[in-house]
Amino acid sequence: MSSAFLTSEPSMPSHLRVFLRSFGPGLLWAGTAIGISHLVQSTRGGADAGLGLAGVILFALILKYPFFAFGPLYAAATGESLVEGYLRIGRWAVWLYFAVILSTAVFTHAAIVLFTSYLLLFALGSTASIPMVAAIIYLGFISLLWFGRFKALDAAIKIVVLLLALSTLLAVVVVLPRVRFETLNLLPLAPVGSGVSLAFVLALAGWMPSDIAISGFSSLWTLAKDEETGARAGVSTVRFDFQVAYLATGVLAFAFLILGAAVMYESGEAFSGSGAVFSTQLIDVYVRTLGSWARPVITLTALTAMLSTTLAIIDGYPRVIDRLTKAVRSGDPEVTAGSPVSGPYWASMVGIGCLTVIFLWLFAGSLTQMVDFVTTVAFLTGPVLGYLNLRVMTSPQVPAEHRPGPWMRALARAGVVVLALVALAFLAGLAF
Repeated sequence: MSSAFLTSEPSMPSHLRVFLRSFGPGLLWAGTAIGISHLVQSTRGGADAGLGLAGVILFALILKYPFFAFGPLYAAATGESLVEGYLRIGRWAVWLYFAVILSTAVFTHAAIVLFTSYLLLFALGSTASIPMVAAIIYLGFISLLWFGRFKALDAAIKIVVLLLALSTLLAVVVVLPRVRFETLNLLPLAPVGSGVSLAFVLALAGWMPSDIAISGFSSLWTLAKDEETGARAGVSTVRFDFQVAYLATGVLAFAFLILGAAVMYESGEAFSGSGAVFSTQLIDVYVRTLGSWARPVITLTALTAMLSTTLAIIDGYPRVIDRLTKAVRSGDPEVTAGSPVSGPYWASMVGIGCLTVIFLWLFAGSLTQMVDFVTTVAFLTGPVLGYLNLRVMTSPQVPAEHRPGPWMRALARAGVVVLALVALAFLAGLAF
């Protein structure tokens, strides 16, 4: 995204060393976003309509950009997270965000960890139980965070996202000659005669690149990076870090769309609606189409996509719960701003992990309904959280030179309106 959307401040820092020292929170955000929305939704979109849904993805990426960017930018400009920004609006805003996080945490973790577990079992050729694999994943990542803290999280996500990008782009280069580019459609609508349902278009747009609620995560990761380096990154550095990550997220969204279009479009075969079946079917389809050499590449692509998301949410949800708990207790943003993670962070991490494993053990068959619930919450709260992020970023707390420029404000307002209309369309679809 061009920095013209924001202010006239230079988009690149003067010293590369300063940028590299502060680089990372954007990739954590990308790691959270590049998951089911890309691996499942974008791939399925390519399988169903070729490149006919490219406009829907592009439209969603542009329209939601401000709401995700406001998270790290507010943190860089004020030294506070979005939680403190919400608290300055009113306690109701904090409680609303808290309710969204608490109501979706376990269900979101269950869906992502289940998908990751199936991929891991498939890659290892194992038949171990899903709850056991989920528990191992949690123990591994919690141990990483306990012993390595944010520094280990930052380093691990850079490695995983790099492997994801390289394997995905390699696969795209290989399948590119198979793509029917005449199916390309840049309008934010399903092409006529494609047979793609409105419900799928709404789901694709609504979760591309992710749920707006994760903007709070990135604001806290920006502050954690400052704490790790011992220096506060400038707004221009943070902006560029996020723009690189957002661009990468968008490129990979189109990459997965191309992969789906290349191997599945008009093949007479359709991807399963079950995430568990889809996880292995995806790899099998590529192997049948391209040959056995493609198995390690596609397996690495799928697995790194889900591992990056899993690692990011295992840290992100507890981190924001920790800050929300402190905000609710104190009611004073001056007290909570800059506070390091503590008891609530570790308690919620262990609690969510245990509940997720228990849920997968007892209710994995009901996962579709749980995902539908999470999706519904995201649709309904998206415009509200988008409005709150805009209000926070344009508040007096943000220095005038770092507030969004006219184009960025106009784009954000348009985004709030469109997200509200999408939410209404989603509700209408549920009703009828």
